[in-house]
Amino acid sequence: MANIDWRARAADLRIDGRAFIAGQRVAAKSGETFDCISPLDGRVLGPVARGRAEDIDAAVACARAAFDDGRWAHKPPAQRKKILQRFAEKILAAKEELALLETLDMGKPVQYSLNVDVAAAARTIAWYGEAIDKVYDEIAPTARSGLALITREPMGVIGAVVPWNYPMIMAAWKLGPALATGNSVVLKPSEKSPLTALRLAEIAIEAGLPDGVFNVVPGHGAEAGEALALHMDVDAIGFTGSTRTGRRMLEYAGRSNLKRVYNELGGKSAFVVFDDFADVQRAAKTVAGSMFFNQGESCNAPSRVFVHERIADEFVAIVKNETPKYRPGDPLSGSAEMGAIVDDIQLRAVLGYIDAGHAEGARLVAGGKRVMAETGGYFVEPTVFDGVRNDMKIAREEIFGPVMSILRFKTEEEAVRLANDSSYGLEASVWSDNINRAHRVARSLRAGMVHVNQYDEDDITVPFGGYKQSGNGRDKSLHAFDKYTELKTTWIRIDE
Repeated sequence: MANIDWRARAADLRIDGRAFIAGQRVAAKSGETFDCISPLDGRVLGPVARGRAEDIDAAVACARAAFDDGRWAHKPPAQRKKILQRFAEKILAAKEELALLETLDMGKPVQYSLNVDVAAAARTIAWYGEAIDKVYDEIAPTARSGLALITREPMGVIGAVVPWNYPMIMAAWKLGPALATGNSVVLKPSEKSPLTALRLAEIAIEAGLPDGVFNVVPGHGAEAGEALALHMDVDAIGFTGSTRTGRRMLEYAGRSNLKRVYNELGGKSAFVVFDDFADVQRAAKTVAGSMFFNQGESCNAPSRVFVHERIADEFVAIVKNETPKYRPGDPLSGSAEMGAIVDDIQLRAVLGYIDAGHAEGARLVAGGKRVMAETGGYFVEPTVFDGVRNDMKIAREEIFGPVMSILRFKTEEEAVRLANDSSYGLEASVWSDNINRAHRVARSLRAGMVHVNQYDEDDITVPFGGYKQSGNGRDKSLHAFDKYTELKTTWIRIDE
């Protein structure tokens, strides 16, 4: 990657922001577009089709026709597998183009777009393709007079709505299981980062996915996203985004056809470090790396750090010394550890939370300012507050930026109580050399994913999702097949 001149490639890049419906690029029916703005320097990358209800109608009708005639759903699983594996291979073949699009569009360092996001998206598609012909149906243990078959069938048309922080990965988490099980998909990417989704649809067709099976309609949430969620011919919605919008998704289902809604929502993850954990330095370095990765724009970022009071000063000092490693740099340099906040709206939101931390009496340890403003881009220093109380705004609300809150505790009971005192329950971490305490606290934490003596280790084989207002359902693993299939029982009478 060191030999790639990303700036030169960016200068030569031509953006096609048209929608992708029925296997081809098309303009919005209204002819309207919106500007795709790069957070790196504030420049317009190009126009993107402004999808509205009529474009969603066209995409859903196309997806429904593709499903009903069986061009994809009726293919044997082994054939679907081959096409999805080819899709994954072609994603990797286009990895540099996709990485550049991702970085220009949403601001993350290109080294991570290339080595994390593209690689993970391809791996997800390949894994679900490989899995689909190894998932068996069931025969119920009924009396001899009957045979009861329990089979999984594709739902039909899946609406997928994905966020701007990991556009390719989040899309792949929906596409993998939805396509592998034979559904058709209409994907609505975030208006802040639509470019890789549109390119993925083209690549899927090149890999042999039939026209109409995978469609992409860019647009604003209140227009294209709402129309998709309200559509009477969409059978399920896979949504990743804010808890506020997740509530609307449930409301839209109730107002329309009671479609299934699977929400993967926000988080305010707790990172709990006990004084019996000997390697304080490793815990502190881990939380800094996990918190500031992707500019802190991660739903599972460990933004609430609970540290036992006996080791808190040492822990805070180490974290403070780590922050210069994550100072924002040019995302196209190939060496930056932290990039740009996705847009000016999110930049103002992050800076507003930093102001709130000051106002409520938290102690700023590191960062706290906008930097590199001369570039025209949206960059914020990695920021650490100590002396945070659990009732402060920066401890209660999801910031989606590089802002860490450190809270001190005295006892195990207090740590568990504070960690669970949140409307979210996505992810958590426990650091202790006492195996009994580690198990006890892990069981007590109300979170969908709990790590012990590490954070954010990841594999496609394990489910991703949370408790409480962090959503329902699970992305990743074989459990994701549950979201995109219906269970059918078929009774057959057997005469003796």
